[in-house]
Amino acid sequence: MATPHNSAAKGDFARTVLMPGDPLRAQFIAETFLTDAKLVTSVRNIYGYTGIYNGKRVSVMASGMGMGSIGIYSYELFKFYDVDNIIRVGSAGAYVDDLKLFDVVLSTGAYSESTYAKAMDGTEGNIMYPSKELNGRIEEAAKKLGIELHEGNIHSGDVFYHLNDDYMAGVKENHCLAVEMESFALFHNANMLGKHAACLLTISDSLVTHQETTAEERQKSFTNMMKIALEAAE
Repeated sequence: MATPHNSAAKGDFARTVLMPGDPLRAQFIAETFLTDAKLVTSVRNIYGYTGIYNGKRVSVMASGMGMGSIGIYSYELFKFYDVDNIIRVGSAGAYVDDLKLFDVVLSTGAYSESTYAKAMDGTEGNIMYPSKELNGRIEEAAKKLGIELHEGNIHSGDVFYHLNDDYMAGVKENHCLAVEMESFALFHNANMLGKHAACLLTISDSLVTHQETTAEERQKSFTNMMKIALEAAE
């Protein structure tokens, strides 16, 4: 069943979808880790692939940037394509000095000032939570692979270019480790539809030290979180 945003047929997606923001990162994951990878959608150059990883059928599809974008793509995957699990594999800016470039963070909650959930179905609250079951599988996968995970709340921002720092009060109150722009909407969609969602992030820059990775490194070098997510897929 195609949608205005996805040209795949029903059955083209696996039960588990890895979801980076960047379409080129989706292409990199498919071409690097999957065998027999097939491009199943490319509407608006938002690439989606399905292939095999260690004998398991797995899909990867980009979400674009921001809650509005991931809100559309994740809702359609859950609602119309029988996807059960979405693992976001994205980049994040560190709010704390003990997170270094390329560290991997597993979100235990997504705090946001966004009105996404309220506007969608009237849900109140400024924290959305991932699937405990899926987070557990991710923890087991990271342990098996010997990759360190940093766990805690993250900030899902609606705005990239803030003109004041009023938003930091909520960030500090909720002990957020890092900031990104998608997981609040992803978690809400999953919870609303009885599905599973998780968020793995790689630190791409630090708001403390002001170190940052390059665009190419963000596309191709965040492989630890990709390996964890693929290992956790079922």
